[in-house]
Amino acid sequence: WEMDWAICKKKKGEKINLDKTLKLLNKFDVSYDYVHVKKVFKKNDKQKSGLITMEDFRAIYRTLLHRPELHELFSSYSPNKKVLTVSNLCDFLRKEQFELDVNEARAVSLINKFEPIDEARSQREMTFEGFIRYMLSEECSIFKQKHRTVYQDMNFPLCDYFISSSHNTYLIQDQLVGPSHLWGYANSLKKGCRCVEIDCWDGPNNEPVVYHGHTLTSKITFKNVIDVVHKHAFEASDYPVTLSLENHCSAPQQEKMAGHLLDILRDTLCISTLDDSMPSELPSPEQLKFKILIKNKKVGTLEETLQRRGQRCLGQIAELEEVMESEDDLIDEDPKAQLIKKPLARLASAPKKDKKDKKVKVAMLLSELVIYTASRSFVSFEDSKEKQKFYQNNSIGEVKGQKLISKRAPDFIAHTTNFITRIYPKGTRTDSSNYDPQEFWNVGCQMVALNFQTPGVQMDLLNGKYLDNGGCGYVLKPEFLRKRDTDYNPHDVNMKFRALTLTVRIISGCQLPPSNLSKSNKADPVVKIEIHGVPGDMNKQQTSVIKNNALNPRWNETFTFNINVPDLALIRFVLEDQMALTANDFLGQFTLPVMSLNKGYRHVPLVSKLGVTLKPASLFVYICIVR
Repeated sequence: WEMDWAICKKKKGEKINLDKTLKLLNKFDVSYDYVHVKKVFKKNDKQKSGLITMEDFRAIYRTLLHRPELHELFSSYSPNKKVLTVSNLCDFLRKEQFELDVNEARAVSLINKFEPIDEARSQREMTFEGFIRYMLSEECSIFKQKHRTVYQDMNFPLCDYFISSSHNTYLIQDQLVGPSHLWGYANSLKKGCRCVEIDCWDGPNNEPVVYHGHTLTSKITFKNVIDVVHKHAFEASDYPVTLSLENHCSAPQQEKMAGHLLDILRDTLCISTLDDSMPSELPSPEQLKFKILIKNKKVGTLEETLQRRGQRCLGQIAELEEVMESEDDLIDEDPKAQLIKKPLARLASAPKKDKKDKKVKVAMLLSELVIYTASRSFVSFEDSKEKQKFYQNNSIGEVKGQKLISKRAPDFIAHTTNFITRIYPKGTRTDSSNYDPQEFWNVGCQMVALNFQTPGVQMDLLNGKYLDNGGCGYVLKPEFLRKRDTDYNPHDVNMKFRALTLTVRIISGCQLPPSNLSKSNKADPVVKIEIHGVPGDMNKQQTSVIKNNALNPRWNETFTFNINVPDLALIRFVLEDQMALTANDFLGQFTLPVMSLNKGYRHVPLVSKLGVTLKPASLFVYICIVR
């Protein structure tokens, strides 16, 4: 670093172009946005020759790195305004970064890691150059370092976890005419999704196919889907993957499905209980590491399956009497839904009945592969309490789920403490839009399934929630959503569960992404802070607008939030460009659990609508949490 600076000084008269400028910034390990560097380069190129002097380069370097707000902070702890001693740095870490147990060894390790100047490092001092590098490093990220790894206890039963779940995973666009694609499975599994959905239908040549039935979406083979699942299942996480089968196949093709599952997944397929004996509760994610579970209709009980182990089931077919959901539940009280699936349209014209039973044929070979995740139609909380087995789960549509939350939240919570509950989007969401997952997490629903291909607030919340616990796709539910006798109710804001007061100071922005709607790289940035949680904690506040500055806007505005149930709350930082006539243009966002917030001076990395990092774009903030 010092040699490079010395060379720069020697070549004082030399002129360099934009390409050489970028190479030099890389050499000095400076993160930059090309658009911003180009703008600052042009500003320093007074002759408009496409060349600048080394002195101009130093000005560009300082513009990008020597931010005044960081210098003010450095100077407030550096008596001579030049270096921080070990003692000065310890003071800063203790008072500002909330490292209450900091010692000299910690300060020295930071100096050794971030200080680029040899002389300062040998004297155990940190210059402003080192301080900048520390403040912009992952050490000062808003997201807690500990939460980047699996830190939660993974030995509770499966139903005690929120589980990252995808809906109609094979679709990559809309629900009616869009393509079905294997990429949908690879993409969601790489993002840590632990429950994928497979809609199975009879296909040609006795090969089951996957697509959205009774629509014009294209088809892919079941075998290819299982191949892709096998390849990518454990790339992002070691913990179990559930294949949620929406099974419309005839018995012979169900047998073909079972054959593919056994042949392709082999040892990863969960085909029996852990020790072949009958358990009394679900196993834990830890016990099911590197296992793939099949969620499907099951014939008989798990005990009977275990007793039949070793018997040949090939060619055996059983009939199951299935309780159909009521007409209102199926079409989500929206007549447009009748256009989506023909059977629903037929049902809608039938005489109105509360419940309707139908018989479905299930191949025993496939049924025997269902161990811990047997699908059971949801009738009522009372029915489940009386008849449902611990290894059976329910799928509930969003509209019915919302009604149950508004009318019977405590009963819903009691249900989810015992049974895995999957929520899926209503049929009228033909554009693959998503519902708000937060209200279902608030009552403990484990598998809240979203369309992963559709960006927006809902997917931001899901991605933010599952950043936690090392991005492994399993997040332990708070104790009040696991206790059988819980007194928690999301609608009762007077009941406080580890309540806290959160103060957020939005200080500045750094190399923010320019607006897509702007002809130049200018933007009028505004920051919105959203709290998502139980109804009483929902809140939105925003900064003022900084005109015409995406490079280094300064706000210095403080916001306070009282959060009653922080264990369920997410905070979303949204950066927008204020447009005069149209709606604000989205520039970037970052969402994370409130309990994953680091206190002190922190930077908030920004990601695009599609979840792609916008580095080096970030917000500089100060976080204070008081209980």
